[in-house]
Amino acid sequence: MKMFSIYDLLFPKRSLKGDVGTWLTDEELSKLNVNPVYESKICLRQRSLNYLDSISAVMPYEYFHIKKIIRMWKYNRISVYGDILSNLLLEADFKFPEESILCPVPLHWSRKYWRGFNQAEVLAEKISSEINLPVINLLKRIRPTGFQSHRNREERLLALNGAFKYILENHPPANIILIDDLATTGATLDECAKVLKKVGARRVEGWVIAHG
Repeated sequence: MKMFSIYDLLFPKRSLKGDVGTWLTDEELSKLNVNPVYESKICLRQRSLNYLDSISAVMPYEYFHIKKIIRMWKYNRISVYGDILSNLLLEADFKFPEESILCPVPLHWSRKYWRGFNQAEVLAEKISSEINLPVINLLKRIRPTGFQSHRNREERLLALNGAFKYILENHPPANIILIDDLATTGATLDECAKVLKKVGARRVEGWVIAHG
């Protein structure tokens, strides 16, 4: 007989559709498939993202319930969703230049303290363990930028300007893959790429779960 704790009674697991007893039903999991989105350098420049070389995403942001899954992972701290998203990112099997490294997009310390973890670091470590690319924290977010989801593109760009700092003494690797959970306007990834390009990086691309 399966035993339930008082926590299970007070805060029961509910799937995306509200079924009690699990965070994700087999039916829901079967619909959560890789549906890649790729944005090239040319497309990025047309959107005035002037430093990032490409964005590769597992799926569009409006695909299935991916928006809800990301929010439940980050804000409700449901770790099983982080495992599922990490596996989807690996399943996407994005190609990368030789001698690339993974760099998670940093959170400000206050946001990381409040949330308890940096989702980009979790994703990067999972990828690293499977495809043997090193994770190097190259950047620091030197001031809080607030919740970007409530801002339009111009407000995001203004909030992010000067928000990141390169933290190593030596020059960065030539090929850097920025890892984050999502890219909407791409402003955060592009600001990171700007800092990295200015200290010598040759190519900076972004890998995310959702884009759009």
